[in-house]
Amino acid sequence: QVQLVESGGGLVQAGGSLRLSCAASGSIFSINPMGWYRQAPGKQRELVARITGVGRTNYADSVKERFTISRDNAKKMVYLQMNSLKSEDTAVYYCNYNLLGTDYWGQGTQVTVSS
Repeated sequence: QVQLVESGGGLVQAGGSLRLSCAASGSIFSINPMGWYRQAPGKQRELVARITGVGRTNYADSVKERFTISRDNAKKMVYLQMNSLKSEDTAVYYCNYNLLGTDYWGQGTQVTVSS
């Protein structure tokens, strides 16, 4: 059983920063990838950033150089530092954990960027 709980969302002005956190519990293994996705109203859920068990990262083109994903395997935490936020970053952000091809999701945290 895997549980993911996101926190850190909120309302921020364009150009500001937020740090999202995801607390994982259950069958979490440091070798498996974790990531952040987002879903804006009327749009499909999309990958924002992903980090493997050995720390390799990949980002959506739209957030490169602005967002940074990291993880603390000992604490079973994954983070998303978001800088230079834009109005188009407004969405519900979801934490994701992939275990042997099965995706697990948190409940999401709302990020709203005002212009």
